[in-house]
Amino acid sequence: MPQNTVEKAPVTLLGLGAMGTALARAWLAAGHPLVVWNRTPARAAPLAAEGASVADSAAEAVAANTLVVVCLLDDTSVDEVLAGTDLAGRDLVNLSTSTPAEARARAEWARERGARYLDGGIMAVPPMIGVPEAGGHVFYSGSRELFERHRETLGVPAGTTYVGEDAGFASLYDMALLAAMYGMFAGAAHAFALIRKEDIDPAALAPLVSDWLVAMAPAVHQTADHLRSGDYTEGVVSNLAMQVAGTPTFLSTAEQQGVSPELLRPYFALMRRRLAEGSGDEGLTGVIDLLVRRPADVPTPARSRESMT
Repeated sequence: MPQNTVEKAPVTLLGLGAMGTALARAWLAAGHPLVVWNRTPARAAPLAAEGASVADSAAEAVAANTLVVVCLLDDTSVDEVLAGTDLAGRDLVNLSTSTPAEARARAEWARERGARYLDGGIMAVPPMIGVPEAGGHVFYSGSRELFERHRETLGVPAGTTYVGEDAGFASLYDMALLAAMYGMFAGAAHAFALIRKEDIDPAALAPLVSDWLVAMAPAVHQTADHLRSGDYTEGVVSNLAMQVAGTPTFLSTAEQQGVSPELLRPYFALMRRRLAEGSGDEGLTGVIDLLVRRPADVPTPARSRESMT
């Protein structure tokens, strides 16, 4: 009688913090043989009860499987955990938080040790892992061949989005989206601060803020079009000159409400600088050019990969 069971790819996972534990449970639930290791062994005990094999050391865990996933605090932690392990022939997928430069250096570091490398940026919180309808996904960059080889396994915990051969791109996409998120949170914080002392229910304001942000979100497509074409005036309905003229009202309202304008002032200052350059007919895209420093202005990293190994 033919067998319908499909053998699932085995996975080694290093790091069992909140995110690592969520990843582990997703792979176990999908039937993947899983070897785990954590610097605090007690974190592995619940997963052992769920079917995971617990390695006594990181080196033992790495030796167990070809696919090795690392989910640690930061790039320094990756150095510490993988020191002394034999990575030759391993497919190393690094989901630890890092900068694009660190990811690129880590890819070269892995190559020198005989490993294939894929970097990942997780766009999800632990409760979203293993829940497809939650919408979590992971950006991956580095070896496309490696990504395709493990796409099905990597897609178990969350959706996958491959963003390029440059190992630093996953981190860059991750940080770009998170930067946009924090900018949104900053604006919402100022909005709630304005009503904090008034007889206004924050729960009544919340859906209005949410709906307004959703309505304004498509503006990012116009920004992208402006950056691609170089024409920052195309389709602009509220130009920079008009918007700068309105900023004193925002600052006066904040003062009258007893609210610090520190979340708004830096952006308004950039808008005024751009206007002073004679760009009043543009929208807000030109502010981006003020943020991008010239190569001579970019500081040299304080440490190199060689100094870390």
